[in-house]
Amino acid sequence: MKKTTKPLLAARRRPSQRRSAQLVDAILEAAVRVLGRDGARRFTTVRVAEEAGVSVGSLYQYFPSKEALLFRLQTDEWEETWNVLAEILADAGSPPRERLRRAVLAFFRSERLEAALRVALDDAGARVHDAPEARAHREKANRSLDAFVGELLPGATPAERAFAADFLMTSMSAVAERITSEGRTRVEVDACAKASAEMYGAWLDTMAISSEHPGRGA
Repeated sequence: MKKTTKPLLAARRRPSQRRSAQLVDAILEAAVRVLGRDGARRFTTVRVAEEAGVSVGSLYQYFPSKEALLFRLQTDEWEETWNVLAEILADAGSPPRERLRRAVLAFFRSERLEAALRVALDDAGARVHDAPEARAHREKANRSLDAFVGELLPGATPAERAFAADFLMTSMSAVAERITSEGRTRVEVDACAKASAEMYGAWLDTMAISSEHPGRGA
């Protein structure tokens, strides 16, 4: 009998765990719909619970505040965006510069889609960029970019690669956030992304000359 106790308990937990996961997914999907339909200013846990067809109490079991719910949406968005970018950067079938252009375009488009989420987080006073999850995400992105910059600048030193990766990430984040916060159309955002990619390409050319011929790019 003792041998069957643990498996039986585990089997009894699975439906509950599965239902919990389904409920969380339903809440997150409802939150995305409410944010897109009602906008950041009218985003509330009550609206999300109604949209998901659950009680507010059930929602609070998994997300104790609006800030917690929004932060989960943001971290999921970061993960989804970076998975797309990592796939682009790792596509060995395309030249590095082409991958850079595609990655910049994908990043700008993702920032446009999450503009309402950023407004909602700001309104809620959630300091997501200071959170451990945000730091971990930036470190992961910088590591991947550092490896990719090695392809763009094969003659660069480790310090030069790290600088280039940090500059690309910082620049893309700042420019894309500013542009998409202004409510520009997708066509306008795409145009800015393509212009930014060309600018990064020209800068990388200068970096390449400097790394191959020290002192010449100074």
